[in-house]
Amino acid sequence: MDKPNISWLGTGVMGVPMATHLLQAGYEMRVFSRTRAKAEKLLEMGAQWADSPAEAAEASQVVLSMLGYPEEVEEALLGENGVRDALGEGGIVVDMTTSSPGLALRIAREMERKQCFALDAPVSGGDVGARNASLAIMCGGAREVFEQALPILEVLGERIRWFGEAGSGQRVKMANQILIASTMIGTVESLLYAQRSNLDLSQVIDLIGRGAAGCWSLNQLGPRMVRGDWAPGFYIKHFIKDIGIAMEDSKRMGLDLKGLELAMSFYEMAREENYEEDGTQALFKVLSKMNP
Repeated sequence: MDKPNISWLGTGVMGVPMATHLLQAGYEMRVFSRTRAKAEKLLEMGAQWADSPAEAAEASQVVLSMLGYPEEVEEALLGENGVRDALGEGGIVVDMTTSSPGLALRIAREMERKQCFALDAPVSGGDVGARNASLAIMCGGAREVFEQALPILEVLGERIRWFGEAGSGQRVKMANQILIASTMIGTVESLLYAQRSNLDLSQVIDLIGRGAAGCWSLNQLGPRMVRGDWAPGFYIKHFIKDIGIAMEDSKRMGLDLKGLELAMSFYEMAREENYEEDGTQALFKVLSKMNP
């Protein structure tokens, strides 16, 4: 697909830098967000404003969404003044929100009824990956639709894979989130131990982050914990949503993930402490309070 007209729905921490890359790559874009002020940077770069998802979609061949919650995805894509009833025949919806596999499958079926297509294409890499266009993108849907959308996705990420039918991308993202949930607990407890031992945390991160303990949570979020930087690269409230989806889907498949349940309890503590608008690294504050 050669430079189709595109629309972008959602201008949050991830959405703005991702849409910026597409504008810089020469794509004509319409943008919709519930808060117009959050889209100003994109409008200044040449994007056109749309008053609804439907208005964004009506002149577009590809619609990309990066929203917060499944209910927002459902409303924007399938609801009144949504994309489904405005996108032209042959159009493609690429939902990059972390959402539920069941909703991804329903979106694909609804789009097929309109002779359109859908991919679920959630991402991993956080705000750093969004800014650097180095995201991992995991896709579900028809293979030929994935191939059509691939040039657009290649503007946004470095590792892009197709995994199968609609919902497959979301399930890969759930596997990602299950791993991160417990990895963050280990990262925080490791740093708390080093702190109690009067070690230089920055040096500890620099050294063990290059060995077998090296991981994204330690190397990217560890330094933020040391600085007391709780700004969201990924909101705690969104991670709680993701863990909830993963737990629900796991139980549907007959899996009892005790480690994930334990991790969820810590994130719920963060919400109780009113940290849900912070980044996931704010888990450090929760476990610090438990270990005065």
